[in-house]
Amino acid sequence: MKFELYTDAALACDVPEHRLKRGDIVKLVDHHIAPDGTEGYSIEVFNAVGGTLAVIVVPASALEALRQDEVLCARSL
Repeated sequence: MKFELYTDAALACDVPEHRLKRGDIVKLVDHHIAPDGTEGYSIEVFNAVGGTLAVIVVPASALEALRQDEVLCARSL
């Protein structure tokens, strides 16, 4: 799926090396295409008060669009 830059998306899978969980909200900051044609995105992850937790690259398949029938929540790291 192609995402618009500087919008929010949700993680579609856990990223344990950064203590991130499926459903965590991320900001899409750059789009990448690997030599094999795989699409990916640089994402920035924020804590509840706006501090940056991580900036990482994930494949597009690790992201899902936010939906109107979802509610945001907070969790401890």
